[in-house]
Amino acid sequence: MVRKAQVYDRFADVYDRSMRPLERWGLARLRALALSEAATALTEGGRLLEVGAGTGGNFAFYPEGVRAACVEPSYEMIVRAQGKPGRPAGSLLVRSFAEALPFADGAFDAAVATLVFCSVESPADGLRELRRVVRAGGRVVLLEHVRPRGLLGYAFDALSLVTVPLMEDHFNRHTADEARRAGLEVLKVENYLRGIVQLIVCRVG
Repeated sequence: MVRKAQVYDRFADVYDRSMRPLERWGLARLRALALSEAATALTEGGRLLEVGAGTGGNFAFYPEGVRAACVEPSYEMIVRAQGKPGRPAGSLLVRSFAEALPFADGAFDAAVATLVFCSVESPADGLRELRRVVRAGGRVVLLEHVRPRGLLGYAFDALSLVTVPLMEDHFNRHTADEARRAGLEVLKVENYLRGIVQLIVCRVG
């Protein structure tokens, strides 16, 4: 896990710049959709957890008045998120890993992660942690690139042979299945970009 944080420390300076084309091509719209899904579980002044907050790319889409805690393993990413325009007032930035969240059981109404579980060392442990810290009836919303079906899936298997050692990024995970195995109730899975990206909306039982 420490190595993964170091990898993203090195990318922090160029991360926002490298993501801009994807944001213009539809990622920003999908971020907004993910946060909108999470907001349905929030009451006024609700408690939102973001795992893998990076440089704060989702801040602009946070519901108004939310009380947010943002977890990120990379120190350099957190430094950049601290000064991000649109950072919600009072939002807490915490350096930690998805597999070991420093929060009490049921501390949040909802949790969101965007393009995160492709690089979490143990998706099973991370998803169980989300299930633990989100209250019963709350939502866990994941926006992830996953292994698509058909022949394209084999290409993603091959791509992972390069991306995993390079940047700890798995292009061939089945994140919706992992969520179910972690005990989350998967309410819906929406496919985008020929199934390469999925919006996975879960409920905590």
